[in-house]
Amino acid sequence: MHGRLPGTRIGFVGLGSMGGPLAGRLLYRNQVFGTNRTRSKANALIDKGLVWRDTPREVAAAADVVFSMVADDAALAAVTSGPDGILAGLRPGALYIEMSTVSPGASRELSMRVCLAGATMVDAPVSGGILAAETGTLAIMVGGTEAGYRAAEALLLRLGRTVTHVGGNGQGLLLDLAINISTAAQMAAFHEGVMLAARGGIDPTVTARAMTEFANGPARAKSGLPPALDLSRQAGCDVARIHKGIRLALETAHASGQQVPVTAAVERALDRVRESGYAHRDIAGLYRGAART
Repeated sequence: MHGRLPGTRIGFVGLGSMGGPLAGRLLYRNQVFGTNRTRSKANALIDKGLVWRDTPREVAAAADVVFSMVADDAALAAVTSGPDGILAGLRPGALYIEMSTVSPGASRELSMRVCLAGATMVDAPVSGGILAAETGTLAIMVGGTEAGYRAAEALLLRLGRTVTHVGGNGQGLLLDLAINISTAAQMAAFHEGVMLAARGGIDPTVTARAMTEFANGPARAKSGLPPALDLSRQAGCDVARIHKGIRLALETAHASGQQVPVTAAVERALDRVRESGYAHRDIAGLYRGAART
């Protein structure tokens, strides 16, 4: 399976804000079959050559490599299970690349079912927002066998700047959750600091630039100034998506008996941001959350 590119038939289930751009990048060199809960969201891709199929099963049956990118554990179960699910159409020898941010446990359970069907699955969650998906500059963490990783690597390198094999099934997701904790905690603290200075009369942009000049300044803020404080721009990775990742991290940590007080505090901060009406704004919404404390 290593290096399958031209001539490979690709299936893509989940053509939303992240899955759509990824499927679009794959269309440049491959025939792509796809489906989505709402067909209208796929119209632009269909115009570019995507072959629409009505069910995940039909997508899987038509493809050598199947991708999925859906919202959560429940959505993943919906597109993989039942008579119209991916598993019902997945062919022996096929490769399944599951890119959703879901729980590691759900991914591991699914990988076992894929194996029983005679196919191979890797989990390949991404770090980065919509712009990174459109430009192929995502960071992608892969969990699965070495053979599965090698089979997926060439295609994933068309979607991401870095593709890293981190371990067995579910461990790509585990690393993704760890990164989410670190990024969200740094950005929450960054915005709280900016707000503290603002209440003392210092221009927020001046504070933000000064804070990010230090070597330990948060990388996400460094790459986003001045937009790190700009709520008017379109969200590349909105607060709701970040919040979902933090909740998953909390659930995963608690299931293993680990206490994560910083993560819990960040989750409460994100709750306040969502209550303020900024769920679908960029991470700059944390600045408004800090203003409510």
